Amino acid sequence: MGVKILIADDHKIVREAIGSLLGNELGMEVIGEAEDGRTAVQLARELQPDIIVMEIAMPNLNGIEATRQIIHELPNIKVIALSAYSDRRSVREMLKAGASGYLPKHCTFQELVSAIQKVASNQTYLSPQISRIVVEGYIHRSPEHDDSAYSVLTAREREVLQLIAEGKSTKAIAKELYVSTKTIEWHRSQLMKKLGVQSIAKLVKYAISEGLTCAYT
Repeated sequence: MGVKILIADDHKIVREAIGSLLGNELGMEVIGEAEDGRTAVQLARELQPDIIVMEIAMPNLNGIEATRQIIHELPNIKVIALSAYSDRRSVREMLKAGASGYLPKHCTFQELVSAIQKVASNQTYLSPQISRIVVEGYIHRSPEHDDSAYSVLTAREREVLQLIAEGKSTKAIAKELYVSTKTIEWHRSQLMKKLGVQSIAKLVKYAISEGLTCAYT
């Protein structure tokens, strides 16, 4: 049986293109597609793929948070980031979340195939560009306290913040996360307190600056 692959990307044309190409590769089988991070987590549970090819910037739940949840719950599944984002923070947080590979979206299809083969063999694959970013990040790492959203906020707070930034109402967020509206209101007040802001607009600005969302509407 071939390597079972799930593709998670918010652009349908990208999912279809990658799926079509991988479907022609010997020993590889695309078993599903996810248009956002939350769907990726659900399909990971249902389909049990060997590998998930994951974009970082997706609505509802970004690829970093989705990867964190999947690896925590289903450690046998491997995640390869295939993203338009290749800044130092995105790379660092995706690898910390448990990704086994990282490629920029401008990579060749053959490099993606090679990455899947290596990761399926329990190896790690980083494209040359990403490897340079990792090395430079290590060399220039700061001893100062990390005050990014990934250290300041809890995983649930990041989820709520992303949904707020995407324009979801309190009621819609509560329904999405299966909690009460009072719980969401409490999280929102905690976010404002922790971040020292007094408005939704400033929460949105922070979420975008931290790469939690691209402010989908």
